[in-house]
Amino acid sequence: MKAAVLYQPNTPLEVQDVDLDKPHAGEVLVQNLASGICRSDWHVVTGDTKHPLPVVLGHEGAGIIREVGEGVTSLEAGDHVVLSWAPNCGTCYYCLHGQPQLCQTLVAPLWDGTLLDGTSRLSRQGDTVYHLSGLATFAERSVVPERTCIPIRKDVPFQAASLVGCAVTTGVGAVVNTARVRPGDSVAVFGCGGVGLNILQGADLAGAGMIIAVDKAPAKMELAESFGATHTILADEDPVQKIRELTEGRGADYAFEAVGIPELQEKALEAVRPGGALIIAGIAPMGSSTNFPGAILARQEKKVMGSYYGSSYPHRDFPRLLDLYAGGKLKLDELVTQTYPLEDINQAFQDMLAGQNARGVILFDS
Repeated sequence: MKAAVLYQPNTPLEVQDVDLDKPHAGEVLVQNLASGICRSDWHVVTGDTKHPLPVVLGHEGAGIIREVGEGVTSLEAGDHVVLSWAPNCGTCYYCLHGQPQLCQTLVAPLWDGTLLDGTSRLSRQGDTVYHLSGLATFAERSVVPERTCIPIRKDVPFQAASLVGCAVTTGVGAVVNTARVRPGDSVAVFGCGGVGLNILQGADLAGAGMIIAVDKAPAKMELAESFGATHTILADEDPVQKIRELTEGRGADYAFEAVGIPELQEKALEAVRPGGALIIAGIAPMGSSTNFPGAILARQEKKVMGSYYGSSYPHRDFPRLLDLYAGGKLKLDELVTQTYPLEDINQAFQDMLAGQNARGVILFDS
């Protein structure tokens, strides 16, 4: 099958033939039909996220189950699925305490680039190729653990469904699950890429009264408004001061950082009112650090909250989000700015970095 392989950091992905083994016990074979282009994949390309190489990237995907391995009971051939890059065991401390996104049971093998039994199903000319997040969706097919597959309704287009696997769940979930924004609250969103746009529409769904979008790209301003922003601010316009002016000098009830840049996280905290909260939804490079002033946090009771995968439970939240889409209450089609064949994967990344797309999506032949 064709797959996009990264061999060394800061080099182009190579689209080439890769061998894929059949699913083992507890695994399924998925025909990938759509895979979103996400900055988290790019962090592996740059080396900001350390990962075994060579690797097939891609973690935001949707497709059809074509084969199930021994012992698989929750899925069957023909099911439409969205893939989750954070599977949970259902029985550990975190799963039993309502935080399945923090499940540690399955983390180690996935960070090692393998499936749950510690081995890879991918190879090229006899040499091991690794999976990103146990998914490796920049390929025509993937063998993945049963727990990563969430069955979905069959009337949703795959390019729309794929985005629920990362950007939509991360953004909307940060609002409704992590922050629990209430009707009338004021919200500021720093960064209007795929995650940031979904934070905006999550705030709109939650009934936020003022939704302020901040981005460095002028082209993102109109797009932000279409996803629920009531006000837009360019990053070079002193956004902290403008947010305070819009909120009677206080600052926003909630500020969301959606890019993963430490300096931007620090700026976003300044835009939070006393007693408010900063929610960090963007993933910063490994080894980076953010400087938050402890005296301000204490004296002004500002809270800093991490939001990993939108504090979601994918088996519950993916179907709910797609029901909202089917009911016309969640924008997914509008997120897809451009689609690409797998052969154009490197161009898709360049367009993402240039800020041209809300979300680019790789489409595979059905």
